[in-house]
Amino acid sequence: MARELLSLAYPITMSSPDHHCSGHGGQHAFGFMNPRLRDGVVVHSRRSVLKTSLAGLGGLTLPALTKLRAEGKTAKSGKSVILLWMTGGPSQIDTWDPKPGRPREIRGPFKTIPTKLPGTHICEYLPKQAAMLDKFTLIRSVDCRFSNHEPNMVMQTANLANEPRTNPKAKYYPSFGSIVAKHHGSNHPSMPPYVVLNMKSRSHVGWGGYLGTQYDPFDGNNASKLFQLPAGLSMERLQARQTLSQQMDGLRAEIDASGMMSAMDSFSQTAFDIVAGGRAQEAFDLSREPQKVRDRYGDHDWAKQALLARRLVERGSSFVTIDLSNHGASGTWDNHGDNIPPYGGIWNGLRPLLPVFDHVITTLISDLGERGLLDDTLVICMGEFGRTPTLGTQGSTDGRNHWPYVMSMCLAGGGFRHGQVIGASDKDGGQINERPVTPGDLAATIYHHMGVPLDTTYTDHQGRPNFIVDQGAPIRELI
Repeated sequence: MARELLSLAYPITMSSPDHHCSGHGGQHAFGFMNPRLRDGVVVHSRRSVLKTSLAGLGGLTLPALTKLRAEGKTAKSGKSVILLWMTGGPSQIDTWDPKPGRPREIRGPFKTIPTKLPGTHICEYLPKQAAMLDKFTLIRSVDCRFSNHEPNMVMQTANLANEPRTNPKAKYYPSFGSIVAKHHGSNHPSMPPYVVLNMKSRSHVGWGGYLGTQYDPFDGNNASKLFQLPAGLSMERLQARQTLSQQMDGLRAEIDASGMMSAMDSFSQTAFDIVAGGRAQEAFDLSREPQKVRDRYGDHDWAKQALLARRLVERGSSFVTIDLSNHGASGTWDNHGDNIPPYGGIWNGLRPLLPVFDHVITTLISDLGERGLLDDTLVICMGEFGRTPTLGTQGSTDGRNHWPYVMSMCLAGGGFRHGQVIGASDKDGGQINERPVTPGDLAATIYHHMGVPLDTTYTDHQGRPNFIVDQGAPIRELI
């Protein structure tokens, strides 16, 4: 059962080809501990070996997890991040940085509307956000050069070398969420620190990389399976070490010299506590939310994920990413053109998304604010890059291609100063005109908010230290 718990909580970890499994024959997995020697603990059976090792090796008890958290794995600040990942790369001109005075092939088919910030206009299909833009910060000068997608992760790692198609080491650069999971931890021991919701493809989100698979995200898609115990197995039986000891032979095959032993300790503690504690199960159960709140968010899947994200940070998760996509290709926001399915162009592809996004982001921000959570929760909305300033790319009528030279994004909450626009693009929205903001600046802002020291390092496979922030500083206008 223990192995099943682990595979459900971290489904990719336990099946990874990087971890070699041995058979059940041969030397006992715990032989190196010399369990039959009299050194303070006397054991005479395999059951005794398991019982004495569970507390330190398996770590499958709530007291062990509580002790681990008390030793610094869980921060007490209550800070969290919700990343609305607009998979595919939203057009800056057709969202937050419109160019109404330019020719139609640049300005696009949408009109603009005024916002609560005097002199600031955004797309007409974002009226709710326009009405409360004083709660947001728009950044119109994000430098996302080197960023791509499928499965490029520059904007989720702040590492400009994160291009797996050209750099075989790129997959090892840890994501923001993974670094927060390691150096901040969850805000409650019964909650996973880093969660991904609505994940349509593994390539849409960031992973633990050099930090180890124990800092990969918890896949919220598997939450319903995780909390379903097999018939005849009660929670009381699950909590009994004698019951768990019968399953240790299954775990034994996962233990090898590659570091899986330490990973197992983390996996087992997290997986067992998530199931046994009940807190995460309650957080993922939207039926426990009052009907009027569920009605407020609505039935769209993105809205349900936003409500889940609020429930998760409210109960102790510290970093939640929502994959705002409807398919597993390069992303729903990848609006190349009407004749290039499934993306569509600006009119047929982007236009239907914007009202949904507008409702989701404003409902989430309002709800967090009303619950007193907004100052502790930094909400970030962004994709991989911007899009070309000229319509009609790739033979389409109104598509826009990838454009890493400038991107817009928005932030809210976190106790920062909002109600402002940072930076500017040029007259056509194709280049940065003033105040570049880099991925390193974004990373530094996130870690500043989460209390992770900016000089923190992680070690690569050669044992060399790497800084979590490379050439970046917290965005000064926000602090």
